[in-house]
Amino acid sequence: MPSKRQITEFSDEPAAGNPWVVEPVPTTIELIEYDPTWPAQAKQIGDRLCELLGVRAIRIDHVGSTAVEGLPAKPVIDIDLTVADSADEAGYVNTLQDAGFVLTVREPWWHEHRLFHGGQRPDDRVLPTDGGPATNIHVFGPDSPELIKHVVFRNWLRSSASDRKLYADAKRAAAAAQQEHEAVMDYNVRKQAVILEIYERAFRASGFLS
Repeated sequence: MPSKRQITEFSDEPAAGNPWVVEPVPTTIELIEYDPTWPAQAKQIGDRLCELLGVRAIRIDHVGSTAVEGLPAKPVIDIDLTVADSADEAGYVNTLQDAGFVLTVREPWWHEHRLFHGGQRPDDRVLPTDGGPATNIHVFGPDSPELIKHVVFRNWLRSSASDRKLYADAKRAAAAAQQEHEAVMDYNVRKQAVILEIYERAFRASGFLS
């Protein structure tokens, strides 16, 4: 279990290498209004991961904006997949890739994070597909503070109408400012100040900060 300090702190350390297994491409950020089918899509993805990985899938969480009713979002389901050791790629990578999920990011320096893309990507990249909804699968080990961060953020936005609106406005402004040559990371950077502001309130409300 990560400590409160690990959960509430945000590191500004630069990447310790190139994280991209599949290089990102410039893309237009498409935000759509909340789709009530997103929870069912997330369950479909979760059921598929359970089918593929069995007991190796310790926990599966629907996180991100598609997990918050009323938020606009990119039509891509974010899933946090907890495995015993995300650095042990032999335990899950080939299984997921054989099923059509594509390993796109490997970050050993950041909680051994791995990212897979699945489904029909809204950026229309030619990648193998598992045939399901568009998804980002974030793989972490059980000691990663990111797993708790994501759930705290999601739960707070579900409960706070004011911060839900603040975040929705920030997302729309960040998408509107997107330039032709930019990738999704640039969109994320423009939201960062608002995200950190909301996180502070979420951490206080959930007891991680006094």
